[in-house]
Amino acid sequence: MQAGSATTTPESSAVATVLPGDGADWTPPSWDEIVREHGDRVYRLAYRLTGNPHDAEDLTQETFIRVFRSLASYKPGTFEGWLHRITTNLFLDMVRRRARVRMEALPDDSDRIPGQGPEPEVVFSETHLDPLLQAALDELAPEFRAAVVLCDVEGLSYEEIGATLGVKLGTVRSRIHRGRAALRSALERRRAEAAELDALVGVRNGLTVEAAG
Repeated sequence: MQAGSATTTPESSAVATVLPGDGADWTPPSWDEIVREHGDRVYRLAYRLTGNPHDAEDLTQETFIRVFRSLASYKPGTFEGWLHRITTNLFLDMVRRRARVRMEALPDDSDRIPGQGPEPEVVFSETHLDPLLQAALDELAPEFRAAVVLCDVEGLSYEEIGATLGVKLGTVRSRIHRGRAALRSALERRRAEAAELDALVGVRNGLTVEAAG
């Protein structure tokens, strides 16, 4: 796979907007510097897009590999936006790829790039949304999920989201509007289901106490 290509492969869409760098005026950071500075932010976005830690780790690692391979052609000044764009487009590529091909699960002992972030419990507390909200978010179509996460969780403007996803402002507004409506519906349904389950558990506990008495 040629990471520097911007036109030939699905994966290349993640770096399609990389511009020629200034070279003499800018020294690319090292791998450690990139991961240390941006690792938590990229993982949070990856988790909120994928909804599970395994895919979030894979997406985070693929993002940094793609970034590092493309640094020579990066134009300084929009690094955070560039990271958003690469992470989101790699997520959409992953979803499309899985829709076409049923992928076998990797073995538990498969090689992985060692993590360099904080302890797992810290990452969990900073990364995870309310469980019902995350579950409802996971129900959204990938394009809607990406738009809602970038807007309502990451705080990007419509213009920034349009640049990240490579779509017009009208499309951004439509995806956010439809995504929020679908999210609201899914969240209401899940909350109702949770309330019914709590009520059922309460009834069963009451019957158990009566039987014991």
